[in-house]
Amino acid sequence: MSETLAQAIARAGSPIELLRNQNWPAFTFPVAPEFTNWRDEQRAWNTTVALMDQSHHMTQLFMHGADVIPLLESISPNTFATFRKGVAKQLISVNKDGYLIGDGILFYNEEGPDGLVLIGHHILIDWVRYNLEKAEAAGKDVHHRLEANSSMREGAPPTFYRYELQGPLANEVLAKVLTAPAPSVKFFHIGDFEIGGRHVYGLRHGMAGQPGFEFYGPWADSDFILEALMEAGAEFDIRRVGAKAYSSSPQESGWVPTPFPAIFDEDFAEYREWLPAARAGSVAGSLYSSDIHDFYMTPFDIGLGRSVKFDHDFSGRAALEKIAESPKRRKVTLLWNSEDVADIVRSQVEPGTPAKFLDFPKARYGFYQMDEVQVDGKRVGISTDAGYVSFDQLYMSLATLDVEFEDGAEVEVIWGEDPISKKPQVDRAHRQVRIRATVAPAPFHDFARTVYRADA
Repeated sequence: MSETLAQAIARAGSPIELLRNQNWPAFTFPVAPEFTNWRDEQRAWNTTVALMDQSHHMTQLFMHGADVIPLLESISPNTFATFRKGVAKQLISVNKDGYLIGDGILFYNEEGPDGLVLIGHHILIDWVRYNLEKAEAAGKDVHHRLEANSSMREGAPPTFYRYELQGPLANEVLAKVLTAPAPSVKFFHIGDFEIGGRHVYGLRHGMAGQPGFEFYGPWADSDFILEALMEAGAEFDIRRVGAKAYSSSPQESGWVPTPFPAIFDEDFAEYREWLPAARAGSVAGSLYSSDIHDFYMTPFDIGLGRSVKFDHDFSGRAALEKIAESPKRRKVTLLWNSEDVADIVRSQVEPGTPAKFLDFPKARYGFYQMDEVQVDGKRVGISTDAGYVSFDQLYMSLATLDVEFEDGAEVEVIWGEDPISKKPQVDRAHRQVRIRATVAPAPFHDFARTVYRADA
């Protein structure tokens, strides 16, 4: 029997000691790291058109039953008042104190079995699955099927292929490939398309905050649809995006991929007895504290406040209503000082102890990247997801920052660990450094902040 999270915490002495030192190996998916080079693949979604293969890296939870949506309402601040077939939403959940557990995309494809699908990293999905199992044991009409991502699933292909077509020329490619004229689809709504006689669903959104659709359908059609999209995009200089470039897309979309889950208080004691420790992830970064609450975030801290609606009862509502009155932090982009970034790279080829290695295009080396942000030696936020964006030629990170710091303010990101954790992903010999950073909006690009969501 696998060790539960509760057992692992008891063994390690605290949640932080467990997660800072827990090995969480990087996922390997059947998607090439690069199809050409990751710099041009990054640029394509800003300049021409890019195709991203999203079929393999996310967990999927298929659900149906009359009591599924009432159950989701009870654990989520999201409104379900207008939720219906053909619509998707960014589902979130919080603990009793209003702190975030996780987020994922909930698709309402159709009525009946497997018609409702929650997709994302397993953080939120595990919590939903736990509640579904409890409801099923209590005789509720809920049914679910878990489909792990391709690195955890052995042999069988996924239920759906998922191809993101994105960029300023995405609509031109779409017009060429569709059998019939493209339907008008609002942001985060699902359209019905036909490509070469095959039915295709299309969610109107984009992983890098640019125009486009996430196309999906039965895996048996995956090769056919991929070839059709690539052929239609050839005259528009379409680029297939490899795993390296894709990993950096959150820097531009402004989505924090893996927020730290607030599951370590008493209200989640039973859940920790249920959850395998191996699914808890790992913490990386300079943020070091014996208080687990220093790692927690509210939905408002990372830009998910738009998903909060107080039109129904849910666990954590009273606490979240108080938080909503005066959020303490907000989501920002931090633009890292180029000289300080260059100094980190230079330290790798000079004598002496180097700075913590800084990878390109993505700097994350744990499941939850948590780097301390300071001003005058005082903690003022957390930098969560860092990487290089070739279109802007900038190293940047997404962060949650005290609201008093406006765009243009100067802060410092602490890079490297002290004490150094035991994770094998961490350089055994490195030193902490301070990186000057300028506060900017999130998402960073104007289009992603304005036009992208205009017809929601």
